[in-house]
Amino acid sequence: MSDQYHTPLPQELADELSSSCRGSVYVNDDPNFKDYSTIFNGNVETHAKAVICPLDAEDVSKTLLFCSKHGLSPSVKAGGYGTAGWAIGGDIIIDLSRLVEIDIEVPKEDGTFTSLKDVAPANSKGKKAVYQPGPSSSGKRRREEDSELRNYDEASHAVASFLRGSTDLSSSADGPAHIRRRLNPPSPHGGDSSDFSRQVSAEPRSMSEGGSGGSDGVSVNSTAATSPSPPSGNATTFDSMPSSSSMTRSGADPFGYLDTPDNFASTPAPAVVQTAHNPHAAVVFGPTSSALFNIPGGPLSQVNLQTHAEPLHPHAFVTFGAGMRQKEIDTFTAQNKLEARYLTGTGEGIPYHVPFAAHPVGSSIMLLGGFGFLGRLHGLSVDNLVEVEMVLADGRIVVVNEMEHSDLWWALRGAGPVLGVATRYKAKAFPVPVVFAGNLIYRFNKATAPSLIKHFRDCVKGAPRELYANVLLTAGPAGKDSLIVVQMCYVGPKEKGQEYLAAISSWDGETCLLNEVDEKSFLHQQDSVAQVLRGKAGRQWFIRSALISSLPDDIINDTVIQFADTPVGCTWLFELAGGAIGDFEDNAIPKSQREAAFTIAALHQWELDVIDDRCVESAEEWIAGTLDSVHIGGPFPSFLGRHEPPERTMACFGDNWTRLSEVKKKYDPKNLFRNTFWPLGEDGQPVDPRTHEPPTPEFLEPHKSPQALKDTN
Repeated sequence: MSDQYHTPLPQELADELSSSCRGSVYVNDDPNFKDYSTIFNGNVETHAKAVICPLDAEDVSKTLLFCSKHGLSPSVKAGGYGTAGWAIGGDIIIDLSRLVEIDIEVPKEDGTFTSLKDVAPANSKGKKAVYQPGPSSSGKRRREEDSELRNYDEASHAVASFLRGSTDLSSSADGPAHIRRRLNPPSPHGGDSSDFSRQVSAEPRSMSEGGSGGSDGVSVNSTAATSPSPPSGNATTFDSMPSSSSMTRSGADPFGYLDTPDNFASTPAPAVVQTAHNPHAAVVFGPTSSALFNIPGGPLSQVNLQTHAEPLHPHAFVTFGAGMRQKEIDTFTAQNKLEARYLTGTGEGIPYHVPFAAHPVGSSIMLLGGFGFLGRLHGLSVDNLVEVEMVLADGRIVVVNEMEHSDLWWALRGAGPVLGVATRYKAKAFPVPVVFAGNLIYRFNKATAPSLIKHFRDCVKGAPRELYANVLLTAGPAGKDSLIVVQMCYVGPKEKGQEYLAAISSWDGETCLLNEVDEKSFLHQQDSVAQVLRGKAGRQWFIRSALISSLPDDIINDTVIQFADTPVGCTWLFELAGGAIGDFEDNAIPKSQREAAFTIAALHQWELDVIDDRCVESAEEWIAGTLDSVHIGGPFPSFLGRHEPPERTMACFGDNWTRLSEVKKKYDPKNLFRNTFWPLGEDGQPVDPRTHEPPTPEFLEPHKSPQALKDTN
């Protein structure tokens, strides 16, 4: 790599920037630089000259003016979970990690809120700011905090135990045949490039095969055994459902290659998956005028909670700085419950939550889409914004809402990062006392997987808005069976959620290895996707996504065949869309995208020392090829990844593209915010995505393995 790429900011410019801003500046030869310029994806290398950690919007404004004056390009890091690397692609990285204020307020009598104009920001002088967590004293400490936030055991101790290696998913000697697949392709010099392989069942496995094991086998009961059958005549139910499932315990680790021992404490394996009392269920609602919160006495006796309450407010407002991680916000609102009306007894109140995507993401999800467990009930994250403090390309600090800067307000909800730097947000949060949610885990069997996916599709057809559901296929690890995981989250009464659980779990094509669906706090449910993915910072990541209109049988069949050939570390996700997502049309995400039946994503991760083109090619072939006939434009902008073709990015905005381009030209005519997904140059013409992304480290380029580079030196 040429030294020109690592040239630090000249000392006189570093002094100029430091003297104009209160926040710290680190040039790229400073020991602290790496801690602030590293992101989740290890496949990205920054060429930035310096990092600044602003303390407020004024610091951001001065930094943007500094960049414009000296012909430097800024990039904005607000979490570092984007896989494309835009956050560290500029000459100057603006790291927002010290903007960490947060507060929650109830609506005023007229339903309005306190404007950000009237709330002093964090680190401000003279005025009393809202609650502010102690800021990280260093980039290293912030990185350690991020690592701590990636402990997802609380989502489900049963799943944590299962994924930690208590279960051997390999077939017994007399079980079905398997197709062994290699971690790496054959070496061009002959022989195998790796002895590792993973297995995929090629034949159906009977329900009786999963229940026995060695002398250390422990039977684990499914929630299906204790869930009531749905009413007869219900179109979403099926004639049979398993009464129980069991797991064989052994020393094998089905997700060992994704372990991060430093981040996860050991968790003892549970003897029973569903218990009569779930300690994670914070509050249970009693009868109210809303069917959503109507839980009669039966389930209350099972959960063993005495409090009956109903919310006093349909929603609240949460103010937070752009440096807040989404999990930190969820934790704050879960701990700072709002007052409720108690029908019997007393209680601590009800937690309210902003409709975020599942953990982990940074604050910019509020500008790019944001589809999660509450999305079908309350809309995307962008739909629940009510106000944003933003710094524009010309240095102006503005507060944007539906009454002020209305054109910018329309555009920033979907394309915010290409228009300015958001420093503070105010968003709606909704009462979520408890959810009925969890995972059903099956072995991936190429012969039966199509049947399960079709069964899932048919079960969720016409589902109410309270039900979120997905099915994901996860490949590997080496030498072990792949898995199919069905996740559901019902935001409402337990007995209604059990109807959908009973319908989904009635599929009997394979043994259900684990069913831990139960009442949980929403905070812990937010960790559930990440818990199954077991992603690790520093690996190579590649993401492709799409919105589709339907999920026909032939595409399911082709998907399973293709997935059976993917490398380890690949996860393919089918996520039920619809519901409230289609209710909003007043922002940059078009109605056409909002009418999708499913969101689809290929989430691929692999180690830095693995050079395998299939890690990228298999995702591209599935998304762009197999699913092409049912595409609805591009994905939600939050799912845009590395090296996206300009036409795919433009397709995210459908008929809104022309209007969005006009807003971009008005507020950023010189394309200062080019280190983003924006696919056009200053002249308005499409550009190669690599021109506004940081490069891949040289040794990770195709056919440039570490050994190959060593041999050429």
